[in-house]
Amino acid sequence: MSPLLEPSEISQVLKATGAKKIVFTNGCFDILHIGHVRYLEEAKKKGDLLFVGINSDASVSALKGPDRPIQNQSDRALILAALKSVDFVSIFDEPTPYELIKRVHPQVLVKGGDWPIETIVGYDLVTSWGGEVYSLSFIEGKSTTSIINKAQLKKSTPL
Repeated sequence: MSPLLEPSEISQVLKATGAKKIVFTNGCFDILHIGHVRYLEEAKKKGDLLFVGINSDASVSALKGPDRPIQNQSDRALILAALKSVDFVSIFDEPTPYELIKRVHPQVLVKGGDWPIETIVGYDLVTSWGGEVYSLSFIEGKSTTSIINKAQLKKSTPL
């Protein structure tokens, strides 16, 4: 069974796993870094199965600007799917993962610690069916933007 799921496959595949507690998170995951890895490991501990929704290339560009994403959606999805903590990955085209959350119907919804719980997209859905929502640890200074800025600084510094 492939960890990369098309939206039409989601409910059937998740039922087949028999997972009792599905954890959902989402993001751009443009340049994978230690903050992402630790966050995904922490998310996985909240349940039996970790489902990650990733923004499509068009969605990332709309959110982050015309120079993003750095890596295309297929590469980002495959990199995430290779992580031990990640069970399934699906790409969504909308600005938010709201419709994907409806399809996955997770018992746990998580985002990074820079998101107040009540502002996490899908909070209303997950709490309406008795699920839990968490804002997990955030590692200061570990972000895709800081990596890009550091790379640009090194590029502009003469040798």
